[in-house]
Amino acid sequence: MRTTVVAGNPKPGSRTLAAATLLARELSGAAPDHVLDVVTLGAGLLEWGDETVRAAVATVAESELVVFASPTFKATYTGLLKLFLDQFATGEGLRDVTAVPLMLGAGPAHALAPDLLLKPVLVELGAITPAPGLYLLDSTYTSDTRIADYARRWGPVLRATVRQEA
Repeated sequence: MRTTVVAGNPKPGSRTLAAATLLARELSGAAPDHVLDVVTLGAGLLEWGDETVRAAVATVAESELVVFASPTFKATYTGLLKLFLDQFATGEGLRDVTAVPLMLGAGPAHALAPDLLLKPVLVELGAITPAPGLYLLDSTYTSDTRIADYARRWGPVLRATVRQEA
């Protein structure tokens, strides 16, 4: 199973990236094949046809399982992640990709954000999203069991979807 992590945090090497990598590892049983810290794409996100961005889009589109992660900014996912997602064709860009929306926040007030805000965009781009999104508190995700619990509950569903589509 080809797994990829996409983290849309404006800070390189963020907790968002770390949490998404942990989740991908728990879901697949191995380190992700690709880890994309979107902030490293820089100004290329603002131009259509940038080669580095095009290569990143191709890597994600060719993956079987992708964790799309963002911190919660202004009650939604980041503009940085939106700039990256805008590079994918509507309905086809993430065709046959099983996607997991993941968001981190400081408190529980935005716990529904992954499902209400990020998941619909992924579906619009053609992704398969058979499991609910995951919301983590940025202060406790390394010490609580939410990632392991999510992987135990939803990992079989996600892996079955990948096998059917691969």
